[in-house]
Amino acid sequence: MFTGIVEEVGKIKKIERNTVSAKLSIEADKVLQEVKEGDSIAVNGICLTVTSFTKNSFTADVMHETMNRTTLGKLKENSPVNLERALSVMGRFGGHMVSGHIDGRGKIVGIEKDDNAVLFTIETTEKILRYIVEKGSIAINGISLTVARVDRKNFTVSVIPHTLRVTSLGSFQKGDEVNLENDIVGKYIEKLLGLSCPEKKESTLTMDFLIKNGF
Repeated sequence: MFTGIVEEVGKIKKIERNTVSAKLSIEADKVLQEVKEGDSIAVNGICLTVTSFTKNSFTADVMHETMNRTTLGKLKENSPVNLERALSVMGRFGGHMVSGHIDGRGKIVGIEKDDNAVLFTIETTEKILRYIVEKGSIAINGISLTVARVDRKNFTVSVIPHTLRVTSLGSFQKGDEVNLENDIVGKYIEKLLGLSCPEKKESTLTMDFLIKNGF
């Protein structure tokens, strides 16, 4: 579990590509403190497992599903990446609940200065937009952000100068793709209420059954 509060911006050191998977080597500093093999580190919002590490880098394997669903396949050597270690029990919960499991991608279609902030408008699929609400939370490349507005085709977030400085958002341009993770709470609520079921089954509960059982 993560919070969406990026700890540092690392850099892709090496990419070893297979047919449909890859192995990443990532330069880092802060997230390597007390790191162990098997630890989880979010890379641009994607939960990856540390397979090996040195004093200034770590490696992680990326499977086919992750390459398909995220923007990792478009990374190049020296690409900046947002990094966050898994939440510790004693850590502060500064963002929102982020699992590191990407729901899909979005495309930046607008970047607009708004006094001391910058508005990013992102176009994405209806499947992802259904879980996005105004003033709700969204993780963009692993960054916990608040939704300023949302419509049928896109949504907008307002980003403060600090976030632009300490993450890779400041280098984004129109047309760039980003990883999106919806707030998991909305998905659990939908599942529990049965709202995601395409067909609603008729209840087998009858008046005769209730009478026979003392109701």
